[in-house]
Amino acid sequence: MENKDITSADFSQTGYCYTLSLIAGKYKPVILYCLMEYEPVRFGQLKRYLRKVADKTLSQNLKELEADGLIERAVYAQIPPKVEYSLTARGRSLMAVLDKLCDWGNENRPGQTEQND
Repeated sequence: MENKDITSADFSQTGYCYTLSLIAGKYKPVILYCLMEYEPVRFGQLKRYLRKVADKTLSQNLKELEADGLIERAVYAQIPPKVEYSLTARGRSLMAVLDKLCDWGNENRPGQTEQND
């Protein structure tokens, strides 16, 4: 393996950093995972899925994911108002990454390693 010179390296310019910037935080990966499994999902359903999340926090995370093009928000003109969230094509393309995180977690969870050896 070749040693690289770190003196001119800039982590902020890596694809890894960009990906993390889109999914960083306590709730974004969980929101994306929920949408992958159950889309479309309404706000109240997401809130119940995440359990102890404040409305403001959930709303902010959804707005950021929408602004980043990972989810879309569908508003239905009815009373009471109905809003559903689902993954965009860009969001679905990120699911392979989240699936790998899930696989790694399942394989490396304490108590699981002995069964996999």
